[in-house]
Amino acid sequence: IRRRGYSPEALRDFVDRVGVAKVESLVDHNLLEFCAREDLNKRSKRVMAVLDPLKIVITNYPEDKVEYVEARNNPEDPSAGTREVPFSRELYIEREDFMEEPVKGYHRFYLGNEVRLLHAYYVTCTDIIKNDEGEVVELHCTYDSETRGGRSEDKRSVRGTSHWVSAPHAIKGEVRLYDKLFLSEVPGAETGDFLDDLNPDSLVVVEEALLEPSLSEAKPGEYLQFVRNGYFMADSVDHTPDKLIFNRTVTLRDSWSKQQKR
Repeated sequence: IRRRGYSPEALRDFVDRVGVAKVESLVDHNLLEFCAREDLNKRSKRVMAVLDPLKIVITNYPEDKVEYVEARNNPEDPSAGTREVPFSRELYIEREDFMEEPVKGYHRFYLGNEVRLLHAYYVTCTDIIKNDEGEVVELHCTYDSETRGGRSEDKRSVRGTSHWVSAPHAIKGEVRLYDKLFLSEVPGAETGDFLDDLNPDSLVVVEEALLEPSLSEAKPGEYLQFVRNGYFMADSVDHTPDKLIFNRTVTLRDSWSKQQKR
Protein backbone atom coordinates (compact mmCIF):
# COMPACT_ATOMS: atom_id res chain seq x y z
CA ILE A 1 0.00 0.00 0.00
CA ARG A 2 2.98 2.30 0.58
CA ARG A 3 4.31 1.52 -2.89
CA ARG A 4 0.99 2.56 -4.41
CA GLY A 5 1.27 5.94 -2.74
CA TYR A 6 -0.74 5.84 0.48
CA SER A 7 1.16 8.16 2.80
CA PRO A 8 1.59 7.62 6.57
CA GLU A 9 -0.50 10.76 7.14
CA ALA A 10 -3.40 9.39 5.10
CA LEU A 11 -3.31 6.08 6.98
CA ARG A 12 -3.24 7.83 10.36
CA ASP A 13 -6.21 9.95 9.30
CA PHE A 14 -8.06 6.78 8.30
CA VAL A 15 -7.36 5.13 11.66
CA ASP A 16 -8.48 8.25 13.54
CA ARG A 17 -11.75 8.36 11.60
CA VAL A 18 -12.47 4.66 12.13
CA GLY A 19 -11.78 4.77 15.85
CA VAL A 20 -11.77 1.78 18.19
CA ALA A 21 -14.73 -0.59 18.37
CA LYS A 22 -15.43 -3.37 20.87
CA VAL A 23 -17.05 -5.57 18.25
CA GLU A 24 -15.90 -6.74 14.84
CA SER A 25 -17.07 -4.48 12.04
CA LEU A 26 -16.48 -3.71 8.38
CA VAL A 27 -15.26 -0.32 7.22
CA ASP A 28 -16.16 1.04 3.81
CA HIS A 29 -13.10 0.99 1.54
CA ASN A 30 -14.22 4.35 0.17
CA LEU A 31 -13.26 5.95 3.49
CA LEU A 32 -9.63 4.89 3.00
CA GLU A 33 -9.68 6.36 -0.51
CA PHE A 34 -11.25 9.56 0.83
CA CYS A 35 -8.41 9.96 3.33
CA ALA A 36 -5.85 9.39 0.58
CA ARG A 37 -7.43 12.05 -1.63
CA GLU A 38 -7.58 14.56 1.20
CA ASP A 39 -3.85 14.09 1.81
CA LEU A 40 -2.67 13.80 -1.79
CA ASN A 41 -4.62 16.85 -2.92
CA LYS A 42 -2.34 18.96 -0.74
CA ARG A 43 1.00 17.35 -1.56
CA SER A 44 0.78 16.22 -5.19
CA LYS A 45 2.26 18.03 -8.17
CA ARG A 46 -0.23 18.36 -11.04
CA VAL A 47 0.99 17.04 -14.39
CA MET A 48 -0.56 15.98 -17.68
CA ALA A 49 -0.55 12.40 -18.92
CA VAL A 50 -2.59 10.84 -21.72
CA LEU A 51 -3.37 7.16 -21.21
CA ASP A 52 -5.45 6.44 -24.33
CA PRO A 53 -4.27 8.95 -26.93
CA LEU A 54 -6.11 10.51 -29.84
CA LYS A 55 -4.13 12.87 -32.05
CA ILE A 56 -5.34 16.38 -32.82
CA VAL A 57 -3.85 18.73 -35.40
CA ILE A 58 -4.39 22.48 -35.04
CA THR A 59 -4.53 23.39 -38.71
CA ASN A 60 -4.15 27.16 -38.30
CA TYR A 61 -1.16 26.88 -35.94
CA PRO A 62 2.29 27.30 -37.56
CA GLU A 63 3.95 23.95 -38.27
CA ASP A 64 7.38 24.90 -36.97
CA LYS A 65 6.19 26.86 -33.93
CA VAL A 66 6.62 25.71 -30.34
CA GLU A 67 5.64 27.80 -27.36
CA TYR A 68 5.67 27.16 -23.65
CA VAL A 69 2.58 27.68 -21.52
CA GLU A 70 2.71 28.22 -17.79
CA ALA A 71 1.10 25.61 -15.54
CA ARG A 72 0.69 25.72 -11.78
CA ASN A 73 2.28 22.78 -9.99
CA ASN A 74 -0.36 22.71 -7.25
CA PRO A 75 -3.30 25.14 -6.98
CA GLU A 76 -3.59 24.15 -3.30
CA ASP A 77 -0.02 25.27 -2.61
CA PRO A 78 1.12 28.53 -4.27
CA SER A 79 4.65 27.95 -2.95
CA ALA A 80 4.92 24.91 -5.26
CA GLY A 81 5.44 27.34 -8.13
CA THR A 82 4.87 26.82 -11.83
CA ARG A 83 6.44 24.99 -14.74
CA GLU A 84 6.51 25.48 -18.51
CA VAL A 85 4.82 22.94 -20.77
CA PRO A 86 5.55 22.77 -24.52
CA PHE A 87 2.64 23.42 -26.89
CA SER A 88 2.73 22.69 -30.62
CA ARG A 89 0.60 22.14 -33.70
CA GLU A 90 0.14 18.42 -33.03
CA LEU A 91 -1.15 17.23 -29.67
CA TYR A 92 -2.63 14.16 -28.03
CA ILE A 93 -5.79 14.17 -25.94
CA GLU A 94 -7.62 11.35 -24.19
CA ARG A 95 -9.74 9.36 -26.62
CA GLU A 96 -12.66 9.54 -24.19
CA ASP A 97 -12.62 13.33 -24.62
CA PHE A 98 -14.11 12.92 -28.11
CA MET A 99 -17.59 11.77 -29.12
CA GLU A 100 -18.65 11.56 -32.74
CA GLU A 101 -22.29 11.70 -31.70
CA PRO A 102 -22.32 13.62 -28.42
CA VAL A 103 -24.93 12.89 -25.80
CA LYS A 104 -26.77 15.68 -24.03
CA GLY A 105 -24.52 17.47 -21.57
CA TYR A 106 -21.26 16.45 -23.27
CA HIS A 107 -18.95 19.46 -23.56
CA ARG A 108 -15.63 18.20 -24.88
CA PHE A 109 -14.54 17.40 -28.43
CA TYR A 110 -17.14 16.89 -31.14
CA LEU A 111 -17.57 18.44 -34.56
CA GLY A 112 -18.10 22.19 -34.28
CA ASN A 113 -17.62 22.43 -30.52
CA GLU A 114 -15.14 24.76 -28.83
CA VAL A 115 -13.03 23.30 -26.02
CA ARG A 116 -10.46 24.74 -23.64
CA LEU A 117 -7.05 23.08 -23.72
CA LEU A 118 -5.82 23.26 -20.15
CA HIS A 119 -3.28 26.10 -19.64
CA ALA A 120 -3.30 26.82 -23.39
CA TYR A 121 -5.97 27.93 -25.90
CA TYR A 122 -9.56 27.48 -27.01
CA VAL A 123 -9.80 25.10 -29.97
CA THR A 124 -12.72 24.10 -32.19
CA CYS A 125 -13.05 20.68 -33.81
CA THR A 126 -13.48 21.15 -37.57
CA ASP A 127 -12.88 17.72 -39.09
CA ILE A 128 -12.74 14.04 -38.15
CA ILE A 129 -10.22 11.73 -39.82
CA LYS A 130 -10.91 7.98 -39.98
CA ASN A 131 -8.93 4.97 -41.17
CA ASP A 132 -10.13 2.33 -43.63
CA GLU A 133 -11.91 0.49 -40.81
CA GLY A 134 -13.92 3.57 -39.92
CA GLU A 135 -12.04 4.23 -36.68
CA VAL A 136 -11.37 7.81 -35.67
CA VAL A 137 -7.59 8.32 -35.76
CA GLU A 138 -7.23 12.11 -35.80
CA LEU A 139 -9.11 15.34 -35.21
CA HIS A 140 -8.48 18.59 -37.03
CA CYS A 141 -9.06 21.76 -35.06
CA THR A 142 -8.55 25.50 -35.26
CA TYR A 143 -7.39 27.63 -32.35
CA ASP A 144 -8.13 31.16 -31.20
CA SER A 145 -4.77 32.87 -30.71
CA GLU A 146 -6.36 35.46 -28.40
CA THR A 147 -7.20 32.87 -25.74
CA ARG A 148 -3.74 31.96 -24.46
CA GLY A 149 -3.95 30.74 -20.88
CA GLY A 150 -7.49 29.44 -21.43
CA ARG A 151 -9.25 32.81 -21.17
CA SER A 152 -10.90 35.13 -23.67
CA GLU A 153 -11.44 38.88 -23.56
CA ASP A 154 -15.11 38.47 -24.41
CA LYS A 155 -15.45 36.00 -21.51
CA ARG A 156 -17.44 33.60 -23.65
CA SER A 157 -18.56 30.38 -22.06
CA VAL A 158 -16.46 27.32 -22.90
CA ARG A 159 -17.63 24.51 -20.68
CA GLY A 160 -15.35 21.68 -21.74
CA THR A 161 -11.70 21.46 -20.68
CA SER A 162 -9.25 18.78 -21.80
CA HIS A 163 -5.69 18.01 -20.81
CA TRP A 164 -3.15 17.19 -23.50
CA VAL A 165 0.49 16.56 -24.35
CA SER A 166 2.51 17.91 -27.25
CA ALA A 167 3.08 15.14 -29.81
CA PRO A 168 6.74 15.92 -30.61
CA HIS A 169 7.64 16.47 -26.95
CA ALA A 170 5.71 13.69 -25.19
CA ILE A 171 7.68 10.97 -23.44
CA LYS A 172 6.53 7.41 -22.81
CA GLY A 173 6.04 5.68 -19.50
CA GLU A 174 4.32 2.68 -17.96
CA VAL A 175 1.23 3.42 -15.91
CA ARG A 176 -0.23 0.80 -13.57
CA LEU A 177 -3.91 1.41 -12.94
CA TYR A 178 -4.76 -0.27 -9.64
CA ASP A 179 -8.40 -0.60 -8.64
CA LYS A 180 -10.38 -2.34 -5.91
CA LEU A 181 -9.44 -6.01 -5.49
CA PHE A 182 -13.04 -7.14 -5.00
CA LEU A 183 -16.30 -6.33 -6.78
CA SER A 184 -18.48 -6.50 -3.67
CA GLU A 185 -18.32 -4.84 -0.27
CA VAL A 186 -18.33 -8.22 1.48
CA PRO A 187 -16.37 -10.70 -0.67
CA GLY A 188 -17.95 -14.15 -0.71
CA ALA A 189 -21.13 -13.05 1.05
CA GLU A 190 -23.37 -14.60 -1.61
CA THR A 191 -21.44 -17.73 -2.65
CA GLY A 192 -19.25 -18.38 0.37
CA ASP A 193 -16.10 -18.10 -1.73
CA PHE A 194 -14.37 -14.72 -1.74
CA LEU A 195 -12.57 -15.66 -4.96
CA ASP A 196 -15.88 -15.35 -6.79
CA ASP A 197 -15.82 -11.61 -6.15
CA LEU A 198 -12.30 -10.88 -7.39
CA ASN A 199 -12.13 -7.90 -9.73
CA PRO A 200 -10.52 -9.04 -13.02
CA ASP A 201 -9.58 -5.42 -13.74
CA SER A 202 -7.95 -4.71 -10.38
CA LEU A 203 -4.73 -4.04 -12.30
CA VAL A 204 -4.58 -2.66 -15.84
CA VAL A 205 -1.15 -1.78 -17.22
CA VAL A 206 -0.78 0.97 -19.83
CA GLU A 207 2.65 0.23 -21.24
CA GLU A 208 3.12 3.35 -23.36
CA ALA A 209 1.24 6.25 -21.83
CA LEU A 210 2.19 9.66 -23.22
CA LEU A 211 3.51 12.06 -20.60
CA GLU A 212 4.49 15.70 -20.48
CA PRO A 213 8.31 16.01 -20.60
CA SER A 214 8.69 17.27 -17.01
CA LEU A 215 7.91 13.74 -15.84
CA SER A 216 11.33 12.62 -17.06
CA GLU A 217 12.60 14.17 -13.82
CA ALA A 218 10.14 12.39 -11.52
CA LYS A 219 11.86 10.68 -8.61
CA PRO A 220 10.93 7.25 -7.14
CA GLY A 221 8.33 7.77 -4.43
CA GLU A 222 7.21 11.18 -5.74
CA TYR A 223 3.52 12.02 -5.29
CA LEU A 224 1.72 13.22 -8.43
CA GLN A 225 -1.72 14.00 -9.73
CA PHE A 226 -2.26 13.10 -13.36
CA VAL A 227 -4.83 15.77 -14.19
CA ARG A 228 -8.30 14.23 -14.55
CA ASN A 229 -6.86 10.70 -14.25
CA GLY A 230 -6.08 10.30 -10.56
CA TYR A 231 -3.32 10.35 -7.97
CA PHE A 232 -0.13 8.45 -8.75
CA MET A 233 3.27 7.68 -7.31
CA ALA A 234 6.49 7.06 -9.21
CA ASP A 235 7.20 3.43 -8.33
CA SER A 236 9.68 3.23 -5.47
CA VAL A 237 11.28 0.02 -6.81
CA ASP A 238 11.00 -0.19 -10.60
CA HIS A 239 11.00 3.49 -11.63
CA THR A 240 14.25 4.64 -13.26
CA PRO A 241 15.22 7.51 -15.58
CA ASP A 242 15.26 5.00 -18.45
CA LYS A 243 12.00 3.26 -17.50
CA LEU A 244 9.34 5.53 -16.05
CA ILE A 245 6.73 3.63 -14.02
CA PHE A 246 3.81 5.18 -12.16
CA ASN A 247 1.32 3.47 -9.85
CA ARG A 248 -2.20 4.78 -9.39
CA THR A 249 -2.99 5.33 -5.75
CA VAL A 250 -6.61 6.33 -6.17
CA THR A 251 -8.91 7.87 -8.77
CA LEU A 252 -10.19 11.43 -8.50
CA ARG A 253 -13.77 10.26 -7.97
CA ASP A 254 -14.74 10.79 -4.35
CA SER A 255 -17.60 8.40 -3.62
CA TRP A 256 -17.19 8.67 0.14
CA SER A 257 -17.87 12.40 0.37
CA LYS A 258 -20.87 11.92 -1.92
CA GLN A 259 -22.23 9.32 0.48
CA GLN A 260 -21.69 11.70 3.40
CA LYS A 261 -23.81 14.35 1.69
CA ARG A 262 -26.79 12.05 1.17
